[in-house]
Amino acid sequence: MKHISEITRRDIFSLFICGLDIEEFFESKRVRYAFCGRLSELDFLKRIYNLKELPSFDSRFDDAEGDILQHTVNNNDYEDGWVFEDERFGLMNGEDETLLRFLCSVFHPAVRDEGGYWKRFLDAANELLRKDGYELHPEAKISGRDVYGWRKYDPSESALFIPFSQRHKAEIKSRHLTQKISREARKQIYAILERHTDAYLETSDTGWQEHISTSEYVFRDISQFYEPKCYNEKRQYAKTSDMEQFVLSTSPFSVFDAIEFYEKYNADNDFADQINALLKLNGISYRLEQGRIESTFEISIDKGNISIISEQGLKDLLLEADNYYRKGNMQIAVEKLWDAFERLKTYYSPALNKSESANKIIDDMSASETHFKTLYETEFRALTTMGNDFRIRHHETTKINFTDERQIEYFYKRCLALVSVAIMFLEKDVGI
Repeated sequence: MKHISEITRRDIFSLFICGLDIEEFFESKRVRYAFCGRLSELDFLKRIYNLKELPSFDSRFDDAEGDILQHTVNNNDYEDGWVFEDERFGLMNGEDETLLRFLCSVFHPAVRDEGGYWKRFLDAANELLRKDGYELHPEAKISGRDVYGWRKYDPSESALFIPFSQRHKAEIKSRHLTQKISREARKQIYAILERHTDAYLETSDTGWQEHISTSEYVFRDISQFYEPKCYNEKRQYAKTSDMEQFVLSTSPFSVFDAIEFYEKYNADNDFADQINALLKLNGISYRLEQGRIESTFEISIDKGNISIISEQGLKDLLLEADNYYRKGNMQIAVEKLWDAFERLKTYYSPALNKSESANKIIDDMSASETHFKTLYETEFRALTTMGNDFRIRHHETTKINFTDERQIEYFYKRCLALVSVAIMFLEKDVGI
């Protein structure tokens, strides 16, 4: 695929060559960030390319590694940004995935300089990528730090963030969803929010500047959906602009809203970690995942397992299925998951045909042990039959219809149980 334009590519490269203008401490300044982070250019490139298999542009050396060592370390005579124009790496004229994987490596925790401006440069790169239909996003964690992957960008999903209480409004109203948060836990939550409260300089339409705190921004965001209220000293449920009183004395689900909106204004990786440790400590069966409070009882796909899948089409389908499931769109979630199941069967093609590829997956899952092999073969066949007989996709009008959303959920969870185990046995670096 080549959807990323030359204009976007050059703008992204310019970020790392020329730097970025930012507002900091009441002044504008230009900051720089090296694409190789805390590594040398050579060590960075060796992480994502086999330099010994790439040609040398210097006749004195047999491969790219010797060439690059000579000109970036010994002589240091390559111009800034040389790597972006070097045809061996395919960043200017190669496939989209080549550039996207490169950028994911730039912001990998083992590479990025945590003391530098990496997050500002990530945001700037994403702003450019989204114009051409992609974005980088956290898809796993290492040592508590986000590992980034790439996905197709859907502007309709990012236009307006819907907080927890509004996403689950019907379930809360019908009391299918209930939750209690003890006063002690609320105090602990507020303490975390307070530690992560900052002041920002905001300029009005008339040019007037004033400092706005994180809590003020959060109340402003919440007010788009409902009037922030809590019980006051007279036990009246009244409007409030006091974040401490709000957290201590409002609905548990409104507390979740405050946490989610605070996450929007915090680039610190430890915010979610602290919130999740606190929720677990207090026996609250939810966690903050990529800016959303999600139930830990819900079945979902392990992002760590998805991140190691080398076949991007399969990875995209699984992430889309999980995304739609979390949004409550079961019909589309099932459709995406069934497509992923069919694509999983072809994981080792074209080296193996579809049947041979599926058999290899089953052999690897069962370690060729007869009882487990029979079990997995039976489940693969059963799920295939379900996909053929029932109306998984909207356009399949001649198949058996679902009459209850709980039936769709059964299909989703049964398929996911098999797929989520199968992907743990897939070999890496296949299908690239």
